Order: sequence, then structure tokens, then C-alpha cells
Amino acid sequence: MSLAELDGVDRRLINRLQEGLPLVARPYAAVAEALGVTEGDLLYRLERLRESGMLSRFGPMYHAERLGGGLTLAALAVPEPDFERVVEAVNAFPEVAHNYRREHALNMWFVLATETPARIGEVIAAIEAATGLPVFNMPKEEEFHVRLHLPV
Repeated sequence: MSLAELDGVDRRLINRLQEGLPLVARPYAAVAEALGVTEGDLLYRLERLRESGMLSRFGPMYHAERLGGGLTLAALAVPEPDFERVVEAVNAFPEVAHNYRREHALNMWFVLATETPARIGEVIAAIEAATGLPVFNMPKEEEFHVRLHLPV
């Protein structure tokens, strides 16, 4: 699916969901009503957008550290011929929250979210073993809240 294939409702849905869901008994029904569609149509559109890859992730964001977990930004310098293999290896870890390609010597950046802070080191060691590459761990020193909204 491409941007050109999105209709007006799809675009409004994506834009609306970036604002979060209302805290009501039936949040999808509330959003559907605001968009002028049925709840079933909204859920079908979400499924279609996910399956097509237009939406890569749809779900809540949690503050892992406040819940007792660990969170860190990490990076790898991946040789180009190995990039797809390493992507698959890294993404196989359930602790990998996001994984992005970068135009940089460290060309793969990902976020690790773990149940405990101590688990960060264990997962990094496991990723190094699985990929054969050193992981550069960049733990947060200071937190900034940046509201990123990407209008469609």
C-alpha cells in the first residue's frame, strides 16, 4: 500500500490515532464516531493498514523505567552485505522495540526495552553473539518529551 492508495478516511484515521485513544469503555467506537464511520469499518481499516505495512506498530507507549524495566538506545555498524541478515537477527529479539537504518557509520539503531535494567546487558550480549558485531549501548542521560506528529 502506498500513500496514494489512502483515502480521506484512512488519512484522517492515521492523523487522529497519533493523538492517542480516548479513555472510554469503547475507544475505537468513539474514534469511529468522530470520523463518521462504523467501529467495524475503523477496525477493518486498522487491520488493513497494519497488514500492508503502512502502520508498522500500533499500541500504547509505556515508560519502561517507571515500571521497573530497562530502556536503552543501541547501535551497530553493519557491513552492507550483511544488513538484511543482521536486521532479521536483531528483530528476532522481543526486547527490540524499534529498529531503524541510518546513513552513518553506525547504520543500524534500535531501542531495547527489558523487564529489568540488568537484562539490558544480557540482551546486548545475546545480540552480539547472534550478529557477530559489537553493540554500542547509549543509555539515556536526560529525558526530553518531543511530541512527534506526522500528518498524512
